[in-house]
Amino acid sequence: MSFTSLRKHIDSEAQMAAFAGQLAEIAQVGDVLLLDGDLGVGKSFFSRSFINHLAQKQLGRKIEVPSPTFTLVQTYDQLKPAIWHFDLYRLSSSDEAYELGLDEAVKTSICLIEWPSRLEGDLPENCLNIFFEHDGLESRKVKLLLNSDWAERLKHLF
Repeated sequence: MSFTSLRKHIDSEAQMAAFAGQLAEIAQVGDVLLLDGDLGVGKSFFSRSFINHLAQKQLGRKIEVPSPTFTLVQTYDQLKPAIWHFDLYRLSSSDEAYELGLDEAVKTSICLIEWPSRLEGDLPENCLNIFFEHDGLESRKVKLLLNSDWAERLKHLF
């Protein structure tokens, strides 16, 4: 499978929320977004924006989206498709992620996974890797590593 790399500069939280919303619009069952980067770089903000974009569209309102830092996973079954938001920072092995239901989530939902390095390379199919990097106080550099399926779906955004 071939991979393409794309880069995007994001100047503000509003632009990050808009970017998350654009990806939410094209995400579908079986998609896995791997959110990587240092602490405080915006992975949880991106996830919250992604989920609330769909909540606003489907439910007509935003919903509470707590960080799954301590619960490890939050599910949003009221959305269609459902979204599973994983934070793997506290895991000690990739087996623990699968004990949380990652295998099932990938088959029936959209998965947002923070700290994907904890999967130790044992990644689900159809992943979109998103690397966030600080570029000032509010601005971020975003690098996307995507397969041909994602490249086709994202071509209108770049």
